[in-house]
Amino acid sequence: MRAPAILLLALSVSACTWVDMAPGAHSVRVISPGAAPSCEKRGEVQVAVKHNVAFYERNELRVREELETLARNEAPSLQADTIQALAAPAEGAQRFAAYRCGAGAVPAAAPAAQNPASGGAQTYPVGG
Repeated sequence: MRAPAILLLALSVSACTWVDMAPGAHSVRVISPGAAPSCEKRGEVQVAVKHNVAFYERNELRVREELETLARNEAPSLQADTIQALAAPAEGAQRFAAYRCGAGAVPAAAPAAQNPASGGAQTYPVGG
């Protein structure tokens, strides 16, 4: 009787997103890994989240989303408006470079896709 309850708890926890977007982080762009953009580098940030709960591995996409959100949350403190993953996540941690590219500038290394179905919202690839 305990095993199903533990499994249910683990599954419900895996669906949770534990990281909220901070004020100012909504305007931070995320660009694809690769060549550094032609922008002013402001520094690097390392972020980490729980990638497993007891014996249960959390959904990899949720972990990636949370790491990206944490990096976006840190960017304004570095006066950066753009972040770029420097490596793939490993055991719930990831390193990002932070850049200041200027208002309205889209760095050459980050072609943004306009999605007409989403009311013109811009989307940026997470990489992989």
